[in-house]
Amino acid sequence: MHEFLTHNRDELIARCKLKVAERPQRSATAAQLSNGVPMFLEQLTRTLAAEAAGNAKESRQISGASGGDAVAVSEMGVSAIAHGKALLELGFTVAQVVHDYGDLCQAITDLAVERDAPFSVDEFRTLNRCLDNAIADAVKEFSAQREASLSRLQLAAENERLGVLVHELRNHLNTATLAFTALETGTLPVHGSTGAMLKRSIASLAALLTSAISEVRLTAGTRVQRQTLSVASLVEVAKTAASLHASAKSCVLVVSQVDPGLVVNGNRELLLAALLNLLHNAFKFTHSHTEVTLSAYAEGKRVLIDIRDHCGGLAPGAVERMFVPFTQLGADRSGLGLGLSIAKKGVEESGGDLSVQDVPGVGCIFRLSLPRH
Repeated sequence: MHEFLTHNRDELIARCKLKVAERPQRSATAAQLSNGVPMFLEQLTRTLAAEAAGNAKESRQISGASGGDAVAVSEMGVSAIAHGKALLELGFTVAQVVHDYGDLCQAITDLAVERDAPFSVDEFRTLNRCLDNAIADAVKEFSAQREASLSRLQLAAENERLGVLVHELRNHLNTATLAFTALETGTLPVHGSTGAMLKRSIASLAALLTSAISEVRLTAGTRVQRQTLSVASLVEVAKTAASLHASAKSCVLVVSQVDPGLVVNGNRELLLAALLNLLHNAFKFTHSHTEVTLSAYAEGKRVLIDIRDHCGGLAPGAVERMFVPFTQLGADRSGLGLGLSIAKKGVEESGGDLSVQDVPGVGCIFRLSLPRH
């Protein structure tokens, strides 16, 4: 058999490649398959030649013992491991890993029948042993790599959730700190709007922690509770909270009068968090002594809330990456890069959409679009 394989190597590889090409969604290149069929065929040939020469030890070193070897990995095992990893990176299934080796077995059998090449029972046993070991090692590595990949994705998701919690806690704590600092001057009444903002921030901190505890207890996919909300009321709360940040950044917050009849149906905490995140972002990047404007108005069956800043415009490609978690596009890297992604998710949970428009040389406009109730 080893002489048959040597003389017909190119024909066997060509037949295997043809079978691979006929398989749907298979796009492996020759380089990516170098650890697969061609190398396996070369190792199979050497194994058979060693056994024909009576060198059983060399045969086992090349292709492994029957049933595999738990201590040492054979040459064939090393290449099969690399092949299994390559197929995972290409997005294939474990079935396709097995098919790669099955294709070669079928090609050898078909060509042997066509050429009337007689093989001994021992040679077929060796062929089956090599296929068994190669498939086992390739599938084992494929599965191990896939589990590792899934673990990394799960860890990334957990890190994002933790980052969101930390980000929101920091925002509420920052607002509470600014309010307390303002009250410390003694010029503002405790029972005024600043005192109310401090009280609201503390309540928001408690609500956020309660929400986090509930999230741990509840299963995923819990439906977000919505209610009828006055847009004017949301804007007023956001204005009170953001005015402290405006003063701290030497900016001016300009809020247009909102029609008291504008109503949306959504989650109050998520929408308010979205507004505050967008305003915090605006104050973070807008130039000092400029304006940040907040306006809400109806347009057909939608309620639009615009937040405009004077950051000078966005860099090329920034719009496409703006809402990706942990993305920080400006020079200020004091945050976690989560504010905008949190805002977008919050708006979407209330049935709306969040987008950004670049105004080159001036700034940008973030727009919340919600169904009018």
